[in-house]
Amino acid sequence: MFKRRLQLPRSGTETFFLWGPRQTGKTTLLRAAYPDALWIDLLKADQYRRYMQNPELLRGELSVRTSVRQVVIDEVQKVPPLLDEAHWLHENRGVQFAMCGSSARKVKRGQANLLGGRAVRYELHGLTAQEIGQEFDLTRMLNHGYLPRMYQSDRPSRLLNAYVADYLKEEVAAEGLVRNLPIYSEFLNVAALSDTELVNFSTIARDCGVSSHTIQGYFYILEDTLLGRWLQAYTKRPKRRVIAAPKFYFADVGVVNFLARRGDLRPGSELYGKAFENWVFHELCASSAYREAFARFSYWRLASGIEVDFIIDDMQLAIEAKATARVTLDHLRGLRALAQDQPRIKHRVVVCLERNARRTEDGILILPAGEFCDRLAAGDLF
Repeated sequence: MFKRRLQLPRSGTETFFLWGPRQTGKTTLLRAAYPDALWIDLLKADQYRRYMQNPELLRGELSVRTSVRQVVIDEVQKVPPLLDEAHWLHENRGVQFAMCGSSARKVKRGQANLLGGRAVRYELHGLTAQEIGQEFDLTRMLNHGYLPRMYQSDRPSRLLNAYVADYLKEEVAAEGLVRNLPIYSEFLNVAALSDTELVNFSTIARDCGVSSHTIQGYFYILEDTLLGRWLQAYTKRPKRRVIAAPKFYFADVGVVNFLARRGDLRPGSELYGKAFENWVFHELCASSAYREAFARFSYWRLASGIEVDFIIDDMQLAIEAKATARVTLDHLRGLRALAQDQPRIKHRVVVCLERNARRTEDGILILPAGEFCDRLAAGDLF
């Protein structure tokens, strides 16, 4: 069992939401943290029907179980009215709730009770290098993905096929998020080709046979169901014209590999490099969330095409992800152009596959992937 870095509050001390993509291990983490809690599993059909029809049953049940101070509601987005009951019980009886789910869309779009801002938000990401420990294998992770079952499996394709099917059935069809499920399924395959890239809504719309507006809505469904996130462009005070369109990153590179039919990824290939960039962003996002750094991420790109993959906290740190065993002058062009355009940039880093860390004459830090993870976990980068 992996030791997850996300630290949850002690039982009976805090009410919170725990969000994360399907199969990241949210339920496992909650069961380990709160073995004695009252557990409500809305994946179970009988419990789902009971609380959907009569959410006030929760209040009645806790009225005769006065010693209960910690309640876990698994897949809370399935019955949003339970949030009203949780709010009342938290305010009037001091009951603490741990509420988890893999989609915040129904909660947000349905104007559900978010407990008046009283509930803290946590997010569980897929596995990180530090959580895997000594057995971490970068090439395995870039092929299998970050989800625990997929990473451990010797045949992840079957599991990923079931994962995508369950996502379409449980997250999209069951919640009525789209009118045409076959088109949305095709959209997933096409969207996977845009992972780590600027998104061209018109091109994807043409490939799927729908409008650009529909494709934009599909991408926001991916975001709300926690299957991906946008990376906005950094556009503050540029000396030269910069690109302002956002990029999109899937939350799990294994899902991308399956949807895009990439096959076996090997070091040196272009697709390995794209998967490597997705992984670096994954590690950055997980580290920020688990250390509660609340970092702001963006990317920087000139109209000429020169680019830096990640800007952290308004030019505190710039990172380039290069899946190469030998960083050359060409790999440094983006970071050097950034220093000319934004001279206040504090630190510049290239994460790569070189064996040893080094620093260039103009101060760019070249970091092997393993040392990048170590420094990230220690909080030495941001």
